[in-house]
Amino acid sequence: EIQNSYFMNVNDQVKVACNILSKDTKLQNGYNAMGFSQGGQFMRAVAQRCPSPAMINLITFGAQHQGVYGFPHCPGESSHICNWIRKMLNLGAYSSLLQDHLVQAEYWHDPLNEDLYRKKSIFLAEINQEKGINESYKDNLMKLKKFVMVKFLKDSMVDPIDSEWFGFYKAGQAKETYSLKESVLYQEDRLGLKAMDKASKLEFLTVDGDHLQFSKEWFINTIVPYLK
Repeated sequence: EIQNSYFMNVNDQVKVACNILSKDTKLQNGYNAMGFSQGGQFMRAVAQRCPSPAMINLITFGAQHQGVYGFPHCPGESSHICNWIRKMLNLGAYSSLLQDHLVQAEYWHDPLNEDLYRKKSIFLAEINQEKGINESYKDNLMKLKKFVMVKFLKDSMVDPIDSEWFGFYKAGQAKETYSLKESVLYQEDRLGLKAMDKASKLEFLTVDGDHLQFSKEWFINTIVPYLK
């Protein structure tokens, strides 16, 4: 199982999950889903690709909805080592070998080379409607009652942190970021997020901590009400 989170093609993982969900008789009236870290964008793919049984609410914790462009716990943004590692990952991240077999490469998003990302990313660019518009993805996601995104303000694992709310680095550099509302994804409403926002279906929550660090009290008071 742990190995799959590194080496099993995400599209295959989503297919397996959808198959299990469709056969579970207890879920036929719908279910709530929670995705932690990379599990967040994986569960969103389930919502977009597998409308039956229906996902009611989707809650993502520190998910990388616009991908990552960084090395976890790397010492400083301007560090030569960070830049070197980024270049190495980037040289290999979009090769078909890594796209098919390394999970983290499947949501690697290089803002210095957006065209290559759109062309070669086999998972994230596809579910984010960057390769073309799949209307069913939009229709299925919009069926959610609530789409809750939890962002960790001191997250040292996700670069940029804005990705947890669908923000990312502006194209051509890796310092300035854009927000969800400033994105083409939102403005052209490629995924239905703009419509969902207007219908008060999107919830943006923050936790003042590092990656996936939250208290039991916070979870009970803030998250559990969405599960009722």
